Amino acid sequence: MIQRPRKGRGLRATKEVWAGDVLFADPCFAAVVFDSLVAHVCHSCFRRQAKLQRCGQCRFAQYCDRTCQRAGWVEHKQECAAIKSYGKAPNENIRLAARIMWRLNKEGGVVSDMQLTTLDDLEDHLSDMPEMDLKELKVDVHNFLDFWPRTGKQHTVESISHIFGVINCNGFMVSDQKGLQAVGVGLFPNLCLVNHDCWPNCTVILNNGNHSTINTMYHTQKRIELRALGKISAGEELTVSYVDYLNLSEDRKQMLKQQYFFDCTCEHCTKKTKDDLKMAGAVVDGVPEEKVKEVTEYSVEMLKKMENARLEANYNEVVKICRECVEKQENVLADTHIYQLKMWSTLGEVLSYLQFFEEAATYARKMVDGYVKLYHPNNAQLGMTMMRAGVTHWQAGHIEVGHGMICKAYAVLMVTHGSTHPITKDLEAMRNQTEMELRMFKQNEYVYHSMREAALKNQPMKMMAEPVEEGVKGLFRKK
Repeated sequence: MIQRPRKGRGLRATKEVWAGDVLFADPCFAAVVFDSLVAHVCHSCFRRQAKLQRCGQCRFAQYCDRTCQRAGWVEHKQECAAIKSYGKAPNENIRLAARIMWRLNKEGGVVSDMQLTTLDDLEDHLSDMPEMDLKELKVDVHNFLDFWPRTGKQHTVESISHIFGVINCNGFMVSDQKGLQAVGVGLFPNLCLVNHDCWPNCTVILNNGNHSTINTMYHTQKRIELRALGKISAGEELTVSYVDYLNLSEDRKQMLKQQYFFDCTCEHCTKKTKDDLKMAGAVVDGVPEEKVKEVTEYSVEMLKKMENARLEANYNEVVKICRECVEKQENVLADTHIYQLKMWSTLGEVLSYLQFFEEAATYARKMVDGYVKLYHPNNAQLGMTMMRAGVTHWQAGHIEVGHGMICKAYAVLMVTHGSTHPITKDLEAMRNQTEMELRMFKQNEYVYHSMREAALKNQPMKMMAEPVEEGVKGLFRKK
């Protein structure tokens, strides 16, 4: 552990490590499912499920099966009684704070030999919070005191406020089993010590453990893994990115100041690295700067309209808006312009959902080409985008391009997620399948297409999952 001016404490490597090495794995101190997903996500293993079984006592907590329920009972036992007594479940912030308090009462502030800090030592930034956030925090504290059992150990308003402040600044986005969507929030003490850099040398991934075993001890172990993105020398500080690098440097600095209360002075913010690419015009003669600015402003407005249509699940309207915008952006904005990339991302995802795979593949390929020029070569978001693009090309029948992209995605995810992560295992199976199909394709292209068409007719492809917000781009979650 190190102390850095203006940055507080941090962590550094004790020995030389290489890309993909796990520097530490931090078990979850406590975690809860988001309020909006309590009926769709298992409260123990955080998997999305079509059918869940309710807790027979509080009727709030929901689980995959009896195994998950037994595994989650340690965290849920006191919560269950409190919900029954209170008459309803409080919001996710209060539920998480209560789970933290119950664990602190039972086990103290240090729950493993690898834990480097206690919750008391973590920053709550209460003195830095704006008035509006402080008002919301006071409401949560008041409701927490109503929810907390009268027979339990009582805590001061100051200690409860500290926990809410820690959650506000350090609550980590907990993803589903595949790592594709944020479904909850948790607290991981060691991760709170890792400082930010917009171009970091590490990445954090949630590994939900083994879901196939029936032994509750091994069934699910929510933990984060800090993994190296490249060579890190002994003594070098370990850093992760709290925000998505796809934002402009000024926007990143503003987000970091508002959410985490510090001024980012990293090299990429100071030099505004790649900001020119993110707002660039197309490399075409005769495109004036005013035209680029005009289309950029138009894109911002269209993105707002598109997001509203997406929230209403009006996907045909989403496609219409995106196509109109993409037509205006063509030959005006560069393939690295962030607003064009956002349009391509949404359009490709929704077209895949509507099974227009040929057109979706075109935008997926453009997205990958743009991301490669902006992101770190081992960025998890780049790997996930390559994976989606590879699958979309395969669905469109472009077996060679699809296989190539899946192989590239696999190489990235082996670094960022590791070989045991569920999504890496799925991708490896996909890679083996496309490799087999590619050999068949090269041996006899006509026979391959005939077999593929027959297979698709006999087993119609199911509708893809509804489009969700792309990836888990931000590490930490702010209320």
